[in-house]
Amino acid sequence: MFFFKAMYLAKPAVNSKTVITCISCNLKTLICKDLLHHSTVKKTLQNGIFTYLVYWQKLRIKMKMKSHSSFFFTFLIVAFSSIQISLADCDNLHDTCPTSPSKKQTTFINGFSCNNPSNTLAHDFKTMELSKAGSRDDFGSSINIVSASKFPGLNTLGISIGRTDIEVDGIVNLHNHPRASEMIFVKEGVLDAGFLDTQNKVFQKSLKEGDVFVIPKGLFHFFLNRGVEVATVLSVYNSQNPGLGSLNATPPSSSESVEKIKRKLYELELDNVNDMSLDDVSEIIYS
Repeated sequence: MFFFKAMYLAKPAVNSKTVITCISCNLKTLICKDLLHHSTVKKTLQNGIFTYLVYWQKLRIKMKMKSHSSFFFTFLIVAFSSIQISLADCDNLHDTCPTSPSKKQTTFINGFSCNNPSNTLAHDFKTMELSKAGSRDDFGSSINIVSASKFPGLNTLGISIGRTDIEVDGIVNLHNHPRASEMIFVKEGVLDAGFLDTQNKVFQKSLKEGDVFVIPKGLFHFFLNRGVEVATVLSVYNSQNPGLGSLNATPPSSSESVEKIKRKLYELELDNVNDMSLDDVSEIIYS
């Protein structure tokens, strides 16, 4: 039995074939030397095989535990990575984090640095930015987006707000918000709201006071006042800095150009633009 005990306590075998070969070699040595009777050899062989089976079962359990641990560790990495990627803005690590009033920025981060907590006051969480309409552009509309740069209390909260006012027959030109979806609430008036998806399909609805309309993140959209009074729209964005991009960065040169663009936007819903690129749609409107 000593050679089986020595084999079990020695360095673990690489695989089952190696263990069986070792048992066979020792068994042949016993038979050749005629040191034991046949019954003794049989019993010794049974004990050796039993020892091997116990060892191999322990090895399998150990390998399975390592495999499960490796799988669980990999699963945790993938899960937490997915959660982090799905966040719209960086998550808040403090109860409050009003934007620091420092005018000279020396450190550039993704967002804004926090104000000193000991200097945080209630007025950091109140704004009157939306209390009145802004100056209207050549298209007869004004857009006022209140982000964390204007409203300190919004910093790290992942939201911002806005107000749009459109005069009678006015429009809000094609634009998008690259970092946020927009949900609008019609406070006053009647208007058409529409957006173009990535296939340039137009989704447009007529809205009245109290209606809500949502515009997916990054898609170009427009508003048309079809009523007989000024239309006022309140917006909520799911980012503290939604951004604002326009297809036409150059202001129209004359009132005739403005009226031409208005007319083409009014006719956009009647045209089949599904097979056109965004550049083609832009050329139709602004050419």
